[in-house]
Amino acid sequence: MGKFYDSISSAHREFMEQQHLFFVGTAPLQGDGRVNVSPKGLEAFRVVDDHTVAYMDIISSGNETSAHTLENGRITFMFCSFDKTPNILRLYGKGFVVLPNSPLWEEYAPHFTIYPSTRQIIVGKIDLVQTSCGYGVPMYEYQGERDIHFTWANQMGSEKLEQYMVEKNMTSLDGLPTDLSIQKKS
Repeated sequence: MGKFYDSISSAHREFMEQQHLFFVGTAPLQGDGRVNVSPKGLEAFRVVDDHTVAYMDIISSGNETSAHTLENGRITFMFCSFDKTPNILRLYGKGFVVLPNSPLWEEYAPHFTIYPSTRQIIVGKIDLVQTSCGYGVPMYEYQGERDIHFTWANQMGSEKLEQYMVEKNMTSLDGLPTDLSIQKKS
C-alpha cells in the first residue's frame, strides 16, 4: 500500500542517495503529446532541502524535460530499489531549468561536479512524496557507471558540443521550445 508525505524526510533522502539510477517523467499539455521518461545516473541527483531536489543534466540527443517544464512545470522523479529490500519512491512537483550563466546557476551548481558537457541543472520543487512496496521490481546488481558519454564529449570538444545542442536540443519531439532555445534568442 502506498504512503504519501508532504515533504522529503531523512529516510527518503537516505534511500535516494543509495540508488544508482533514477527516472524523470514529464509531459506536454497537449493530449496527443509524447510523455517522456528518462533514466539518469552518474550520481547526478541531489536533495537540496525538504522540498527541493536537483540533478545535473548532461548533453544528450533530446531535451524533453526542458521543453515540458518550460511549458507546464510538471515533473515526477522515481527511484526503485533493485537490491534485496524492495521499495519505490516518487517525488511529484514543479520543475524548472537552470542554465549556465543564469542567476540561479551559482546557487545550484556547487552541489554537483560540473563537466564540460553539463547542459543544465533541472530543479524540482516537491509537493508530494509517495512510497510503495516495489515487490514487482526485479533485483539487479550494480556494476558501475559507463564512461561512453565523457569519451564522446571529450572527442567532440566545446565548439562541436555547442553545435550539437543547437541541432538536437532546441525543441521537443512535439516541437515545444526548450530553455536553451529561449536563451539563444535573447
